[in-house]
Amino acid sequence: MRFEDAARDFSTRVDYMICWRVQQWALQMCIRLASYVLFVMAFFVSAMTANAQETSLVGIYQGSELTAAANHLGQGGYELSGGTKVSFDKWYHSKWIDMRFEMLTQLSDDFGLLWGASTGQRAEKVRIDPGVKLGFILQKRPTPSTTLSLTVSSILGGNLTERPCTADYGAVGGFHTVNCRLAASQLRPSDTLKYMTNLKPSRWKLDLRFRGEF
Repeated sequence: MRFEDAARDFSTRVDYMICWRVQQWALQMCIRLASYVLFVMAFFVSAMTANAQETSLVGIYQGSELTAAANHLGQGGYELSGGTKVSFDKWYHSKWIDMRFEMLTQLSDDFGLLWGASTGQRAEKVRIDPGVKLGFILQKRPTPSTTLSLTVSSILGGNLTERPCTADYGAVGGFHTVNCRLAASQLRPSDTLKYMTNLKPSRWKLDLRFRGEF
């Protein structure tokens, strides 16, 4: 290997390590923030429970639209020049599927706090960050036989991020940071990075319902 190739290889690997460590730091900060928010929420819920406020489990769910998106990234593959087939599944498949829970703390007959969290999931080249859900439920009775309810909630965190690969294009091409799924395409390595997938969950949810008894 020529000195220039070795220097380029070392520089690429250093840049990749720095990028990886920054991503690790960002993930740790997100987890710490989620833990802090959950701690504060648990404190207030404990205080409200002590004041005879009722907290109940709304549901436990596994998977989301971002889980489906991560699974979609793992479909397909490509074939190397030597005939070896490379499957995307090994890079994008997570053994743990994002799980979330939702709780409801009822403060009165007509008002309650909706809160919860998600675990996130992680594979070699894609991750879904942990998230926190906060919201409220408000209901009114226009008449004794009708109920109008409004649910508003928001999600903090929970982003999906795809990570690149370092590809070896031989003695001529050298090492490059590239979109893993497009490493064998006709695009230049730098251009493939434009197609990296970065998604956010639906931040806000508003649900308005009217129910009548006849």
